[in-house]
Amino acid sequence: MISRKIEKELQRFYDRDEKKALLITGARQVGKTFIIREFGKRFSSFVEINFYENKQAQSLFEGAKDSGDLLFRLSAISDSRLIPGETLIFFDEVQECSEIVTAIKFLVEEGSYRYILSGSLLGVDLKDIRSVPVGYMDVMEMYPLDFEEFAAANQVSPGIIGTLRDSFENRTPVDSLIHEKMLELFRLYLIIGGMPAAVERYLETNNLQQVIREQKAIITMYKKDIARYDPEEKLYLEDIFDLIPSELNSKNKRFILKNLNENFKLSRYRNSFLWLRDAGVALPAFCVDEPAAPLLLSKSTNLFKLFLSDVGLLACMYMNDIQIRILNREKDINFGSVYENAAAQELKAHGFDLYYFNSRKQGELDFLVEKGGDVMPIEIKSGKDYTRHAALSNVLENERYAIPAACVFHNGNVSSAGKIGYYPIYMLMFVQREKAPREVIYRFDPGILRQEK
Repeated sequence: MISRKIEKELQRFYDRDEKKALLITGARQVGKTFIIREFGKRFSSFVEINFYENKQAQSLFEGAKDSGDLLFRLSAISDSRLIPGETLIFFDEVQECSEIVTAIKFLVEEGSYRYILSGSLLGVDLKDIRSVPVGYMDVMEMYPLDFEEFAAANQVSPGIIGTLRDSFENRTPVDSLIHEKMLELFRLYLIIGGMPAAVERYLETNNLQQVIREQKAIITMYKKDIARYDPEEKLYLEDIFDLIPSELNSKNKRFILKNLNENFKLSRYRNSFLWLRDAGVALPAFCVDEPAAPLLLSKSTNLFKLFLSDVGLLACMYMNDIQIRILNREKDINFGSVYENAAAQELKAHGFDLYYFNSRKQGELDFLVEKGGDVMPIEIKSGKDYTRHAALSNVLENERYAIPAACVFHNGNVSSAGKIGYYPIYMLMFVQREKAPREVIYRFDPGILRQEK
């Protein structure tokens, strides 16, 4: 079984005393249902209700008077016994049940059982469910396997990962044999990606053609979702989706609206891009006016790059036997677009919003992230001349930005020069957000404001 990091997050959530429901969101086929079922085995009783497969369940909450009525109906359609304090109830495909938004509040307040929800295209079809008050439900986002999860699935030991992490943190070179083997694994990741069905097919067969068939099936499923969502409005959803590989392969990788339609106006078709983002199908990286924190304040909504949510699906859409050519490291391939997509996928999975910087005077930076209140530029280099980065040098020399550190990820080993750390491309897995403290306690002392007794 493929191990996923979110399993630990689920355990931590349900170990807490507070009674909340949990909503797992994410793109189709990232493994939400499977992980929840596996996690459900830790409870004495696990009840699963799929609103897509069970049409009767769709009307489960209609006209319910109170929580007692809701629970009576749940027990009537459940195959398992509901045990107070020991049962996890799983509502799947919740986008098919509009009443779930109201019902979950009553169920959580009643408090006898724990609840977990999931579904497809939640960002589009169930926007209202995210408005459930914080006191009733938390949300976790699930993504395709990141590179560290992919490495573990391919039997890379935790000890090796720990050694690589030490090299990253201390800027010390990796053993050459380990380095070459990890580069080989990363190239394999570019082909297979992180969709669980594709990864499992590879682990079972080592047959790349079977992996590609799995990927094509996922792409077909995405297009069916698009057709289902957009039967009449013609919002160019499928056209945008199909254009992503070629746009990433272009010189500046920026999504050019005229390539879609000569009269295209972003304001008119903004919903198309929002749909692809909210459905987890695409990852937009927005241009910022300057590399300064907070990046959100200088974000431009009209300039963006559009990446696929999974680099393996991108390789599949490129066709022309690119998989074999990647493994053979052929020089006539534009590896830059594939490397950048893998980087976008990795950073997003680690909780970063995606930004880049482009200036006529200073040049373009591939990615910008915020760490510890500072902006950290990230450059992705697929060629040998990874120490040539005019834009990065210009930005670091600009005293107004006061950027303390930058990273360049490439195919070479670890080295450093001043503020810049040069790291193997596979070390993207170690770029992580700082974890927020579990508790922040602050006691206000009114001092001279204190009312006299």
